[in-house]
Amino acid sequence: VQLQASGGGLVQAGGSLRLSCAASGSIFGIHHMTWYRQAPGKERELVATITSGRNTNYADSVKGRFTISRDNAKNTVYLRMNNLKPEDTAVYYCNAYLITSRGLQEYWGQGTKVTVSS
Repeated sequence: VQLQASGGGLVQAGGSLRLSCAASGSIFGIHHMTWYRQAPGKERELVATITSGRNTNYADSVKGRFTISRDNAKNTVYLRMNNLKPEDTAVYYCNAYLITSRGLQEYWGQGTKVTVSS
């Protein structure tokens, strides 16, 4: 079982990116997933969460700019990031509670780097 994060890159301020986090292996699905980010020299912070019922929660700093969504058929969660700012530069990590034969199991993706130039 693993989480694979992708979609990071270099973008100019005002641009957009879409991050993906795909779960694979012997799972029944994703219960809920959270995107975190960690900027250089700073602590990891929560960016957005989506629950099994598709309820969402966002950090104040990204509200109105970022959208988290999920495709249950693909066991994938997305983070659409619009109007990116230099302060969004960070490594983004996905964290998920996956539904497995052993119940809910927590996994972390490997991180994908987002760099926003001014």
